Amino acid sequence: MTASTVDVETTPDGTLVIQPHGVLGADDAVELRRTLVYALRHLRPLRLVLDLQDVHDVDPINLGTLAAACHLGDDHHVAVFLDHTSVSIADRLSAAGVATHRLRDVGRAA
Repeated sequence: MTASTVDVETTPDGTLVIQPHGVLGADDAVELRRTLVYALRHLRPLRLVLDLQDVHDVDPINLGTLAAACHLGDDHHVAVFLDHTSVSIADRLSAAGVATHRLRDVGRAA
């Protein structure tokens, strides 16, 4: 990603954790979408966690990408969760169609 960085790791239980940092803006949209589609369609972990604790803002394009990732995960039998979001980002994700059960630890740091 250009304006932000992203860390990807697999936990011992097989959960794939993607942790972007900074601001997810329009310059990051294509790379974020590619990363998520590759993870969900090709790696197909049992769970994918987007850890957003270090994300300061998300533009509307990336909000849609995160919401679409949840639906794509359902199609490929991958449970997708968004962890450690700020309250304002969680509200915007909910408005974009992300189910509240996918938003974990809202307003709390890891």
